[in-house]
Amino acid sequence: MVKDRRIAEAIHSKPQIRIGKSGIHSSLLQEIERRLKEKRVIKVRVLKSHLAKSGADMESIASEVAKLVKAELINVRGHVFILRKRAEKRRYKK
Repeated sequence: MVKDRRIAEAIHSKPQIRIGKSGIHSSLLQEIERRLKEKRVIKVRVLKSHLAKSGADMESIASEVAKLVKAELINVRGHVFILRKRAEKRRYKK
């Protein structure tokens, strides 16, 4: 059972980001970071064209993207993975 409501919604929704032939590049990473900041949990699909071109498996692609955007990898299923970024705690100056 999924405890976080946002994760449950992401699991049952359509992917917000697709990684295609062009692979993992800076503008894609910026878009992932923007969406994570906005929604905190996103679903990413890796297209077969990227898998064939890169020769990597889904676990390595998902963990690489998570590491690059400093997010937590929640789930990998088929060609889809879910990323979560917790809200940054704000520190107040005294």
